[in-house]
Amino acid sequence: MQHAKILTAEAIGTFILMLGGPGTAVLAGDALGGAAVLGIALGFGLALLIAAYAIGPISGCHINPAVTLGLAVARKVETARIPAYLIGQILGALVGGGLIYVIAKQQPGIFDANPGTFATNQWGQNLPEYAFFDFWGMFLVEIVLTGLLVFVVLSTTHKGFAAGQVGLTVGLTLTVIHLISIPVDNTSVNPVRSLGMAYIAGGDALEQLWAFIVFPLIGGIGGALAWMVLDRMPEPAAEAVAGEA
Repeated sequence: MQHAKILTAEAIGTFILMLGGPGTAVLAGDALGGAAVLGIALGFGLALLIAAYAIGPISGCHINPAVTLGLAVARKVETARIPAYLIGQILGALVGGGLIYVIAKQQPGIFDANPGTFATNQWGQNLPEYAFFDFWGMFLVEIVLTGLLVFVVLSTTHKGFAAGQVGLTVGLTLTVIHLISIPVDNTSVNPVRSLGMAYIAGGDALEQLWAFIVFPLIGGIGGALAWMVLDRMPEPAAEAVAGEA
């Protein structure tokens, strides 16, 4: 029963993320004009913030396989529950991407969901609206920024962290991540976010999908390991803290 509840919560949370993030890029990207990058980054960040408060008490609001993997490495999630998280995330992403497509088709004119119009993740000349960052640029941002996201998520599990600030913290983190990397590869840091758009757009987005699965997962592991090293360091002595103040 608990697994079904986690699966459902993760599906709903991932669905919210898809509508708020890729949904903003596809449905409002042109209308935002010069503020497109900021608007899309806020769409992702606010969607994560909303989802965190909506389903956080139920599943912890992973809504990202890289986060689930990172939490598993840090032993913050039971191994037996991982399939429920992943299945829910995949379902939420597929339904979210499908709904964005259905809505986009209702606009005047002919909407062609292709890798260039459907908020997919790519690198190089396959992403012509931004600078031509190469494979290694994509490689670096996906590993480093996914690691940052997982590190911040794990930092919110510390006993001294205020529970009510979790949604705001992770939401702002995801916003900053998108501000940094939208011009590089349209920002993944989340394998199911990429999957949810690529399966409809097809073409180069589907061919390059492997990278946006593999590298965020590697980054998630790296972020978890970095947090574990910091977490295991001895706490500063009370006297030292008082003296620094």
